[in-house]
Amino acid sequence: MKRENMVRNLRERTQPWDIAVIGGGATGMGVAVDAAARGFDVVLVEAHDFGKGTSSRSTKLVHGGVRYLEQGNVSLVMSALKERGLLRQNAPHLVHDLAFVVPNYSWWEAPFYGIGLKLYDLLAGKYGFGASRLLSKEETLERLPSLEPEELRGGVVYYDGQFDDARLLIHLAMTAAEHGATLINYCPATGLMRDADGYVNGLTARDEETGEEFTVNARIVVNATGVFTDSVRRMADPEAEQLVVTSQGIHLVFDPSFLRSQTALMVPKTSDGRVLFVIPWHGHAVAGTTDTPVDAPSLEPRALDEEIDFILETAGRYLSRPPTRADVLSVYVGLRPLVKGDGKTSALSRDHVIDVDRSGLLTITGGKWTTYRHMAEDCVDHAITLGKLRDEPCTTKNLRIHGYIENSGELGDLEVYGADAREIISLVAADPALGERLHPALPVIGAEIVWATREEMARTVEDALARRTRALFLNASAATAMAEAAANLMARELNRNQDWAISQISAFRQLAQQYWVK
Repeated sequence: MKRENMVRNLRERTQPWDIAVIGGGATGMGVAVDAAARGFDVVLVEAHDFGKGTSSRSTKLVHGGVRYLEQGNVSLVMSALKERGLLRQNAPHLVHDLAFVVPNYSWWEAPFYGIGLKLYDLLAGKYGFGASRLLSKEETLERLPSLEPEELRGGVVYYDGQFDDARLLIHLAMTAAEHGATLINYCPATGLMRDADGYVNGLTARDEETGEEFTVNARIVVNATGVFTDSVRRMADPEAEQLVVTSQGIHLVFDPSFLRSQTALMVPKTSDGRVLFVIPWHGHAVAGTTDTPVDAPSLEPRALDEEIDFILETAGRYLSRPPTRADVLSVYVGLRPLVKGDGKTSALSRDHVIDVDRSGLLTITGGKWTTYRHMAEDCVDHAITLGKLRDEPCTTKNLRIHGYIENSGELGDLEVYGADAREIISLVAADPALGERLHPALPVIGAEIVWATREEMARTVEDALARRTRALFLNASAATAMAEAAANLMARELNRNQDWAISQISAFRQLAQQYWVK
């Protein structure tokens, strides 16, 4: 997957595309995979890097949404549980079962949560990940030795899924490319085009790297820009009413000693009405999340002090060793695109919505990572009707995602690359220096940076250290120390000079400041 080839495809295209997608996050990429797999000509443009926003900043769970049961949204839970099963089936190198324990400190919690989680098992049906059951106090502490034992009565164990969101997104991009889609990062849509009747029939875009302008004719344009949905809708209709409200969720990352387990902790009821997770992820412990309404979306949202304190305090009530600010290795912040409604954001549905405005612009928004495939199917079905495209059935239920490999656990630290791990190992065989870690605190090696630049369209140090590898999300200090080595490797691959490397190092170090808790 090479960017220069993608740009050439766009430049040389003379026929209208079947579908043009704006937005390279989970939703847009899902649409590109679905449409390309059906045989349509697809182009996707992304203003920044693939997954720069919400799609790389999740809680890293592929789940049905235990708390949506409490809201009575059984259909959403069932749909998400089915999609969870399909994701594990189609991307086993990136999606895994994970055991969760809900600790019980009051007499009523075991029967209450036990019954709720049995219903969760029931709704999963044949897509279940394992049966929930009640645990004694001893069994609970055996699974979660870091739990506060004082007044602990026992717990409930249940099973859900875990994944690496940005890595899945990159493999979806590669899947779409293998089916003929053209995908370009750092290429913002600058406007929408219309036919004589006023219907949207394409877009204009600009390559941020060269300044080259493109005119992209398409039978249908899909707006899949997440929290920026309304700004694209207003390109078509300046008077468009607000469709999306934004909510902020933060996550704190600690070293694994705070969890000391490959089982996750789930706190079922926090003071803000959400659930709190502390999960093992890439050799670290991740705690989150919050739900804070935000007035306007931003590209690099910042954690609020009260959010950091809330997670530290809530997690500290359940952990025998309460974490402090000094223990936080990284804080990352994501924004949720929620379909506008009444009431607080934590109560808004995570269902997706498809909107078609008077100009024929097709917008898909809302939803969550777990249901990205189903959302894409729904969107492409609508696009076929609106764009008067030939009827083609969806094929993604059983479509293996790029990198698919069984028994990927044997790949160790390279597991998230799936079948591509062999190529990375070959790079090390050809140049053993590329097998060395860029920092002792993280398992990232030079060959991963080379691979990201050469085959995964990484264009900046941030792309490589935040999304192709997850260094910035795991340990901001270590990632900062790795920036120079990463920049030098990328400069060589991209044929850039030393000035480019210096400017990249500086930009990354400045960005990384936001991932530190002061």
